[in-house]
Amino acid sequence: MITLVSFGMLFFMALVVFILVRWGRLRLNGRYPVSTLTFIAILFTSGLDVGLIMFPLTEFPVYANLKENSEYTFTNPLAIEFGFWGFLVWAIYFVTCFYFCAIEPKVKFFEITWVKWINNLVIIGTCAFTAHLLYANLSWYLPSIAVENSFPWYYALIVGATILCAVYSSTDLKYVKILSLSSGSLFFALIIGLGAIALMSTKVSAPDYFDTLPLLTDYFAHLDRFILPINDYHAFYLFWWFAWSIMIGQFTSRFVGNMRTVWLFLSMLIWPSLAIGLWFSVLYLFYNNGLKTSGLINLTMVFVGVVFVINSLDSLIRLYSDNLNLTVARFGKQKYIALHGFLMMLLTVLFSLQFIQIQWVGALVIGLGLCCFVYILLGKQRYPLPKADALMPLQTKDK
Repeated sequence: MITLVSFGMLFFMALVVFILVRWGRLRLNGRYPVSTLTFIAILFTSGLDVGLIMFPLTEFPVYANLKENSEYTFTNPLAIEFGFWGFLVWAIYFVTCFYFCAIEPKVKFFEITWVKWINNLVIIGTCAFTAHLLYANLSWYLPSIAVENSFPWYYALIVGATILCAVYSSTDLKYVKILSLSSGSLFFALIIGLGAIALMSTKVSAPDYFDTLPLLTDYFAHLDRFILPINDYHAFYLFWWFAWSIMIGQFTSRFVGNMRTVWLFLSMLIWPSLAIGLWFSVLYLFYNNGLKTSGLINLTMVFVGVVFVINSLDSLIRLYSDNLNLTVARFGKQKYIALHGFLMMLLTVLFSLQFIQIQWVGALVIGLGLCCFVYILLGKQRYPLPKADALMPLQTKDK
């Protein structure tokens, strides 16, 4: 599996270079063009999930334990965490977003029946994995509601309610901007709030935070080390990014508004990475100085994480329900909510029982990407691909 994800990373990084050289000046438009600020908010909040909120505090000790994990000796835990979540991996999202905005309307590879089914299986599987991550991490952040030697009903209820909220929000497009802007605002409020709490403690001062931020630059000094998997856990992360990429490309491409390809690339790499870097730096202060996050802080983090999950699931459910015509218009709101709620809960259970693994989903995406590339090469004479400095017309909006 490491060989496969290594090939996928090299393949997609080569595509990034090709796209920027060939179509860097191309102006892009999606079906529902929005302002750059709104696009970045949609990109950030739909492109990340609860793992961003909940993983770092559990992972810093692992990356710092060099005795058992010697592969991390080349840099610090903050740079490792950022490398698994920031900057370069967003280039995978850029490839799929550009493809669905500029190439797919002409090629229509994803309208082929077998491709359409695999595509939607990937989206549905990724959706359920997102809910599973929330369930798997609640015990660390909310240990007080765990029931010893019994099924964690409280955690199951939280995840079930989150899924139902996401299914309901997916019934109307108006919730996209509301969720994206509100979850983004909550995230930045969380950064500011935790930063203020850290500074109010006796263990941290303002210079400590500014001394922590430069640790992130070590990621860029070792950028080449993050292209290929460092170990199995890094490979898991890369498969996870690939699994998300196909949905992110299809969803975010709808909202690109008169943006040149090169600016799309820079926007997708820089702005989310800045927010991630600020957040991880605050959490690293807590970890490095032994500050506790129990009680209200953990509750707040869980709340923001749940909003992230609702936003992500909303995007995923909306996408595959449109693709498969499992829509509100067809079934009505009540049947729609029952159908997708049951499907998501069932698949979340299967992920929790490890009947499905996200690595398999990521492998499918890499395979689809390669098949699409070959398909275009074999039929390139039939597809009038966009010119380098053209203006992409607005795509036909959904009915």
